[in-house]
Amino acid sequence: MRLLLVEDDNHVAAALSAVLTRHGFSITHARNGEEALDALLPDDAAPLDAILLDLGLPDQDGFEVCSKIRKRTATPVIMVTARADVRSRIHGLNLGADDYVVKPYDTGELLARIHAVSRRTAPGDGAADEAAGTGAIETVLRMGPLVIELPTRQVSVDGATVPLTRKEFDLLALLAQRPGVVFRREQIISEVWRTSWEGTGRTLEVHVASLRSKLGMPALIETVRGVGYRLVAPAA
Repeated sequence: MRLLLVEDDNHVAAALSAVLTRHGFSITHARNGEEALDALLPDDAAPLDAILLDLGLPDQDGFEVCSKIRKRTATPVIMVTARADVRSRIHGLNLGADDYVVKPYDTGELLARIHAVSRRTAPGDGAADEAAGTGAIETVLRMGPLVIELPTRQVSVDGATVPLTRKEFDLLALLAQRPGVVFRREQIISEVWRTSWEGTGRTLEVHVASLRSKLGMPALIETVRGVGYRLVAPAA
């Protein structure tokens, strides 16, 4: 597994790289935001599996770097930072970070989180298939006029592409992989926003409303009062 470590402290980077290397990871080290962006799509290397992003970078704020990364790639981003306040956590997750780890951290937990985000973003992952007990994960979901392409994160209705934000796509893909199944609000917030903060509930409502509007299918996502939401597959 290939990781990009964005960390301006060389001593911290060296120690963490040594640990990760012992666990089978291949590490590319970037010391600032510009180096991190340059390392996203190198011509001579395999694609990145995950990015560990410090927020206190010398040339630009880590939040800004995360936003730029999200415009270029869907590679999982784990923010690894000393900023422990709730506002920073929420801001990072809303910018598109897949997870948020506060320093000092347990190395075992960090390793588990890296593997977790990699499993969630790898279509057709065998371990996930076995755990779900449903066989191979489909990479293209077709429901009537709606088509969801998981590998490319593209959505279309009647052949017309519908542009979605990262979180809108993640929400739609989660519901669409088990149409008819009711997902509890807490479960959706945990899976899509990686948080259990109660205030995220309003954000969920806004994203559901936005999906209904953008897709032009108001009945696609059904509200199950007091519980959560489920996707009602449209007729072919």
